Amino acid sequence: TRGVSGLIFIIKLTEQISQFGGKRMKNKWYDYLWIASVLYLSLGFFNILFAWLGMVCFITPILISIITGTKAYCNKYCGRGQLFTLLGKKLNISRNRSIPAWIRSKWFRYGFLAFFMLMFILMIINTILVFKDAKTMSQTVTLLWTFKIPWHWAYRITDVPMWISQFAFGFYSVMLTSTVLGIITMLFYKPRSWCVYCPMGTMTQLVCKAKDKL
Repeated sequence: TRGVSGLIFIIKLTEQISQFGGKRMKNKWYDYLWIASVLYLSLGFFNILFAWLGMVCFITPILISIITGTKAYCNKYCGRGQLFTLLGKKLNISRNRSIPAWIRSKWFRYGFLAFFMLMFILMIINTILVFKDAKTMSQTVTLLWTFKIPWHWAYRITDVPMWISQFAFGFYSVMLTSTVLGIITMLFYKPRSWCVYCPMGTMTQLVCKAKDKL
């Protein structure tokens, strides 16, 4: 089946990328969380309900910041950041240039966070409308908040409430869009340039600043 073939492809891909690290790769469990990022995007391609697993990437960074007052998640446990590092450095496909100052600026980072949260709220509203039968479920993934891509083949389990699937389609759109943006900035600038303006990174930074003031 397509699911099995996809998983086999992922395993082979991860084995090939790991070889680039050689002996220099740290032998710690969290150094391989990039595999989870690859699996997440791949599983969502075959079954959209796997998109719910991405909530871990939303909740965990905030909890760690609240409890520890640090950005430990971003520095150690972010599988997406690790993936960009592997693609950019190990595969040498990054131009490795410094990201422009305007992207590092507070107005852009906070503005992007505000925009991101607005899009997230709209996604929640759409989910509520489907829950109330005021709107039909859309079997599409919206890339870059603009391009609607048919994703009907991933709607495999139909005996769950439609609002659950609607949220999954919306959330997968968010995760896929952020990954695409991260890859684009990785190609043109340093591998982890996405981390500079990542909404979750900005949010955890605000949490850490608030905790320091308490």
